[in-house]
Amino acid sequence: MTRNLTKGSVFSALVFFSLPYLLSYFLQTLYGLADLLITGQFNGAEIISAVAIGSQIMHMLTVIIVGLSMGSTVLIARAVGANEKKSVSNIIGCTILLFSALAIVFTVVLLFSVPLILRAMSVPSQSVSETRRYLVICFSGIPFIIAYNIISAIFRGMGDSKTPMYFIAIACVVNVALDLVFIGLFKMGAAGAAFATVIAQAVSVFSALLSARKMKSDISLSKKNLRFDQKKFREILHIGLPISVQDGFIQISFLVITIIANKQGVAVAAAVGIVEKIISFLFLIPSSMLSSVSALASQNIGAHEFGRAKKTLFMGTLIAVSFGLIFALLAQFLARPLLSLFTADEEVLSLGVQYLRTYVLDCIVAGVHFPFSGFFSAYGLSLVSFLHNALSIILVRIPGTYCAALFYPGNLYAMGLAAPAGSFLSMLICLGVYFYLQKKKKLDIIH
Repeated sequence: MTRNLTKGSVFSALVFFSLPYLLSYFLQTLYGLADLLITGQFNGAEIISAVAIGSQIMHMLTVIIVGLSMGSTVLIARAVGANEKKSVSNIIGCTILLFSALAIVFTVVLLFSVPLILRAMSVPSQSVSETRRYLVICFSGIPFIIAYNIISAIFRGMGDSKTPMYFIAIACVVNVALDLVFIGLFKMGAAGAAFATVIAQAVSVFSALLSARKMKSDISLSKKNLRFDQKKFREILHIGLPISVQDGFIQISFLVITIIANKQGVAVAAAVGIVEKIISFLFLIPSSMLSSVSALASQNIGAHEFGRAKKTLFMGTLIAVSFGLIFALLAQFLARPLLSLFTADEEVLSLGVQYLRTYVLDCIVAGVHFPFSGFFSAYGLSLVSFLHNALSIILVRIPGTYCAALFYPGNLYAMGLAAPAGSFLSMLICLGVYFYLQKKKKLDIIH
């Protein structure tokens, strides 16, 4: 069922569209948090580290897939805004073909790459075997991860952000229940966490397919739409590929941080892994604003409501920054109680508190450049998002992390500042590009 997002209050449209998006991201992030939380209650630092490292790699793959699917979301939303129903069906057909092929390629390549990934990540020797089990099981379930995210991208492009939330809610319940059974009852360690995640993803996909068959919509899909369309493929990749590569770079920077942490011992590795999970949870607000601004702005651009698209950007930025300020303040007082939910190890707790108190500042700055990235993507300018993130990572985030570990070993306060410093550069670039495009009147046309 399509929903018109080009009329009415911009604030109301953004809030009511982003809330299901936010809840979906929350539930999806809860996968990793639940795995780590339950693992920490029944296992030691070596298995905690394995699940933290393995789930971080899986999170990287997921955001790459989500970024690539943004090409489909933007094109579908534009077609809906322009009331071009035939075009919507063709884009959906191309999306299904493209991502089915990617599912096969990703699964095969990653399964063969497990030994290389373990070496590249500098996984602590105590955690190698558990990390290997986790990755092999999760990589085998990649087709389910891709299928869920593509179905969700299609629904959101049509203005429906609620339906994907229901699918992931079912999967989350299944995941937590299976975590308790596999990790707590059967003592399966990291493998139990991986099996729970894959089975839960499969449940979400089958629920989505069953729901799609029964759902009434003014958009039809037939076999003739499942065909190779070079122009549509190119358009999907033109928008989605830079976002995907951008998100991949961001996650690679997180992995580099993890590698640096791993080389400092299992306690630092566990602390960094836990904090990365907490930060991924706090980043739900800017992430949901990025996706919501992109979807809403795309529909309005398709309808030639360019002023309304800009209002969506500013409203999304205001919301994201406001929540970032709240999170940063609360983390200064609640860091230790929050981290104690994951571990009772005093050394891990102390290091985690240091890392979280400075890293959390990134929530504020990212509240600016995330919505801008979504806005640029809606205009088909996703290359801008790729460039500012790449420069941020190459010039600030990775060098900053390395220098912090080199000059302040055993102290994670300095390492935590690398991320917000990188985001600050991204923010400056986004603002500069926006005002340049506004001055040249390039925000009143469709690219």
